[in-house]
Amino acid sequence: MTLKTVSSVNKTAVKELNTPTDIPADGVSKIVKAINGLIADAFTLYLKTKNFHWHMSGSHFRDYHLLLDEQADQIIASIDPLAERVRKLGAITIRSVAEISKLTSLKEENAEFVNPDDMLRELMNDNKLVISNMRKAHEICDDNDDVATASLLEVYIDESERRAWFLFETIRK
Repeated sequence: MTLKTVSSVNKTAVKELNTPTDIPADGVSKIVKAINGLIADAFTLYLKTKNFHWHMSGSHFRDYHLLLDEQADQIIASIDPLAERVRKLGAITIRSVAEISKLTSLKEENAEFVNPDDMLRELMNDNKLVISNMRKAHEICDDNDDVATASLLEVYIDESERRAWFLFETIRK
């Protein structure tokens, strides 16, 4: 993953957008790299969840369609608070779809048809990967005394675990 950190972006942008923080610059850089990756993952997971929501079919259509819509709403709601944390730290967050595609750890799904069980299994696994990435980001926050970002991540880890659990129970035979 390539990430433009505070040290590699346009100097004017850094000066104009810098927000004072007592977290050392190297800590901010590590936190920002992790959080921008999570933001990219959230955008990717949101779009994949909506894709599956729109293309759901079969005998459980209504239940799955509503489940995925609920989950997509939860995912999209996490993005702005995370991006604002990056800005509160005086750094620059994601600015484009191209940057999202570079930073995400998730794979896109472009198949014309995916059966419902495979959709739900894929989303469950994606949520599990996001949970793992959030735990790593939380550790970075802890190492750099960023309790505010760590606190947000605790809520999002719980929400993601709930999504993974619901998906798991839905596909379990």
